Amino acid sequence: MAKIIAGVGTSHTPAIGAAIDNGKAGEPYWVPLFKGYEPAKKWMAETKPDVVIMVYNDHVNAFDFKIIPTFGLGCAEEFKIADEGWGARPVPVVKGYPELASHMIQSLVLDEFDMTIVNEMQVDHGLTTPMSLLFGQPKAWPCRVIPLAVNVIQYPAPTGNRCYMLGKAIKKAVEAWDEDLKVVIFGTGGMSHQIQGPRAGLVNSKFDKAFLDGLSNDPERLVKIPPLEYLRDAGAEAIELVMWLMMRGALGDKVEEVYRFYHVPASSTAVGTIILEARP
Repeated sequence: MAKIIAGVGTSHTPAIGAAIDNGKAGEPYWVPLFKGYEPAKKWMAETKPDVVIMVYNDHVNAFDFKIIPTFGLGCAEEFKIADEGWGARPVPVVKGYPELASHMIQSLVLDEFDMTIVNEMQVDHGLTTPMSLLFGQPKAWPCRVIPLAVNVIQYPAPTGNRCYMLGKAIKKAVEAWDEDLKVVIFGTGGMSHQIQGPRAGLVNSKFDKAFLDGLSNDPERLVKIPPLEYLRDAGAEAIELVMWLMMRGALGDKVEEVYRFYHVPASSTAVGTIILEARP
């Protein structure tokens, strides 16, 4: 059967992708960040997943404010790269897995999660930055990708508990797929940051590090964090961290932390990553 073997939590800051694309990764400002991701890239190269489930949020590129799905699952053969206003990133087109995605939709809806079927969409930096950070810049991505877009742009966003429970349902759906596949699930966004208003540039490293600790040791504590607490303690855009809880829910009860990295600053945000392997 297919199996989710590991999860990756990582920031998806657009400036990181821009630094890669514009040849700035070797500049002093960026060197510590990219050096911190080298062990994660090495782990991914050794793990060689067949499929990635990428939990991310669209930034008003695939979805405008006319229709905003809370959970949109990409079921297409491929997903083109969005032009976010300065040209599409020079990265490969993302190849989907419509058969597995359609199976997941059926399983999740029957488990009473209201999923939106998305048969055509472009993907933006929320998806492509994590791919670049963990897979580098290949001519073609080495695995198929199932995008799962979560609304954390327009109030109300789903709670951390809802995302965690959806992660558990994703685990069930994947394990019911009769094909020998290694699956890695990403939860992306965050960490603490705010990009507008009087608190623009806010970083709360204490909150971020406690969140990373909780993913390894006490996810039940994290799922109780109300949306207002993310906004108050870690900035308006920290609500993206609920997507990391979907990743954690999909791994089951026992995990082993194999890598962690935390860095400030990257643009106006705190950047973090964590790799958790599922254990029986």
